[in-house]
Amino acid sequence: MAILYIVMPAYNEAETITAVVEKWYPLLLSEDPASRLLIADSGSTDETHERLQTLQAGRYPKLRILEGTAREHGPKLMALYREALRNGADLIFQTDSDNQTDPADYPAFRTAIEGSSAVIGVRRQRGDGAWRRFVEAVVCCLLRLYFGVRVPDANAPFRLMRREALERYLPLLPPDYALPNIMLTAFFVRGGEIVDFRDITFRMRQSGRSSLNIRRMIGIGCRSLRDFACFRRKIKRFPFEQRL
Repeated sequence: MAILYIVMPAYNEAETITAVVEKWYPLLLSEDPASRLLIADSGSTDETHERLQTLQAGRYPKLRILEGTAREHGPKLMALYREALRNGADLIFQTDSDNQTDPADYPAFRTAIEGSSAVIGVRRQRGDGAWRRFVEAVVCCLLRLYFGVRVPDANAPFRLMRREALERYLPLLPPDYALPNIMLTAFFVRGGEIVDFRDITFRMRQSGRSSLNIRRMIGIGCRSLRDFACFRRKIKRFPFEQRL
């Protein structure tokens, strides 16, 4: 058994958060008793937070609520990863709280992580629209251009990572970075980690609304070009050869 932390950012997911906790919580029960479901909820304007508190006080004592983070998805992920590491997680699994992913895909990831540093989902079929598929394709092309890595899906919110890999590369990112999963994928592959990419189910959003709209995505994309150039210089100085 390992200490597993399932981490999720949440924002205005009151309609689905109970179902999400009910679906993902059982994965903890076959791992070390110190395993937790950690959900970051800051900035929600609906009843997400109250429902999480009710779930925690009721049938889900391993549920933890991370407060005081920024509202945005990326900084929440950074805070979740740091908190999981701080609490001794051996394995960190990240997915989103919008009910687009399926726990039935997880067991294959749990088996595959025994021989990998990270197992990352691939959304061959996406229920979130052509625009997001196009953005993901552009991101993968940019990673190949800037970092010389080829990945089938850089930003999938379905990834199981070993503590050692996350500890190595997370410090290369600022705490408020908007796209940590993209850069972690690039760092893992560029750093020679054993990364297993596996197909996952990715449904249409069931309810609520994403905190990212097209205008914000374009703004983040423009800033990312500058960031990618900065990270490319940074990884040239990073001692990848010291990887365990």
